[in-house]
Amino acid sequence: MTTKKTGYLLGAVAGAGVMAAAVAGAGMRLPSAHAELPAGLIKASTTPIFAPPPGAPMSFADIFERVSPAVVSINVTSRVDPEALRQIPGFRLPGPSGPSAPGGDDDGDGQPGPLQRGQPRPPTQQSAGSGFFISADGYIVTNNHVVENAETIKVVLKDETELEAEIVGRDEATDLAVIKIKSRRGPFPFVNFEGAGKPRVGDWVITVGNPFGLGGTATAGIVSAYGRDIGETFVDYIQIDAPINRGNSGGPTFDVYGRVIGVNTAIFSPSGGSVGIGFAIPAEVADNVTKQLIGGGKIQRGYIGATIQNFTPEMAEAQGLSEQKGAIVADISAGGPSARAGLQIGDVVTSVNGANIKSSSELTRQVARVRAGDMLHLNVIREGKARMVDIKSGVRPSEKDLLAANDNTPGGAGRTAPGAAAGAKAPVLGMSLGALDDTTRNRLNLPAEVRGALVEAVDQASDAGAKGLRRGDILTLANGRPLVVPSDFAAVVDAAKKAGRTSVLVGVYRNGRTAFLPIKVSG
Repeated sequence: MTTKKTGYLLGAVAGAGVMAAAVAGAGMRLPSAHAELPAGLIKASTTPIFAPPPGAPMSFADIFERVSPAVVSINVTSRVDPEALRQIPGFRLPGPSGPSAPGGDDDGDGQPGPLQRGQPRPPTQQSAGSGFFISADGYIVTNNHVVENAETIKVVLKDETELEAEIVGRDEATDLAVIKIKSRRGPFPFVNFEGAGKPRVGDWVITVGNPFGLGGTATAGIVSAYGRDIGETFVDYIQIDAPINRGNSGGPTFDVYGRVIGVNTAIFSPSGGSVGIGFAIPAEVADNVTKQLIGGGKIQRGYIGATIQNFTPEMAEAQGLSEQKGAIVADISAGGPSARAGLQIGDVVTSVNGANIKSSSELTRQVARVRAGDMLHLNVIREGKARMVDIKSGVRPSEKDLLAANDNTPGGAGRTAPGAAAGAKAPVLGMSLGALDDTTRNRLNLPAEVRGALVEAVDQASDAGAKGLRRGDILTLANGRPLVVPSDFAAVVDAAKKAGRTSVLVGVYRNGRTAFLPIKVSG
């Protein structure tokens, strides 16, 4: 199972069948405690042979003994998706199906419909992960991907007691979930999220979990880095080098005081095994999300109704903004909080409520932290001038509702919109541009508010062609200036050349969405 970025594994869900060979070492033998040492070795020094490095604890045993009873193994049974199995070459579900089979379930399209009486149930699969108690009455934190498709959940305690659990709530956006022991047994040993101060980079940490189904396993390492972005929207991950493997997902990372500083979630691994680069959800994020899940089972996040992109150094150079960082507004949802507040496409957001913004991810996280109805104060740059925009936050829709038309942005693989017939116009930066007349507007089914220059042809050898622009795209903005006719774009390009800039920042409208691309200035 992989995350959104290739090479990151969701650490966690280990298959039920673990071979004994996985437990065996790679041929390494350690000497017996009674092995005879070479003559003179003991007399030569009183320093322990295997002395820990400076600053390291002599042992993690006391920490492990104190916190390990709160850590559990989670065994999940889930049904295999029948449609997914049918897509595997040569694999068919057993039993009669199809229009001619007795008791078949054909719905008229040749595809099996709902399961009917007498049909075999789809096969099950077993998976395993980790978790930990956060309350004496049986609430357990784990990863969403460990339990999201669970039909049954069995929790195995340190003393090998097995108890059934049920899902309390899940949050796909942070990959966190809370489950609860069904029985009234208790109280259970539990641990707390660290809230006083986080370890520094280089401080020791210990993880406990269920790698490859081997429950109650401890590994140690250090905090390698903070603020790692591995492609998830709402989490700045902690990077640690304590070995994490499949089955560790959902387990805790502890500081040397036995407090939870993170929830293990993913690893970077070219091979599938640990290479010393693991990622944990920070305690403050996990604490906030799990409390909301226990309180109501649903997470609400702030929302401003704007599509944003990273404001890259190349974009900043194109607008003469030097090393400015931030997020550029690529689109505004009609009737949403941003539209009502006057935020505009092309605005560059540099801070939110006093916190500097360096990327689109940081802006999304800052907005998501607030509650619906809270006021957000955005510092933006518009047409080269700084200004403030105050936005009253709404409620962020579900991630599923927001995942629409991701491949239709310029530079991606989307549907090619029909363009107007190519005219004999001098290309600008490799693009032949035309005006948006009523006939073209109707053919492209453009909203009335969309204005700009129509791309009628693109030289594929140009930078515009290399970045995915194509016939039918609409250039709406260039270096913050709204475009009405093709000559507006030519004027912006001429001004950029005279100013010695190497590129022009262009807003490109395609299939209902706008994206910003820096196009190199030739000549």
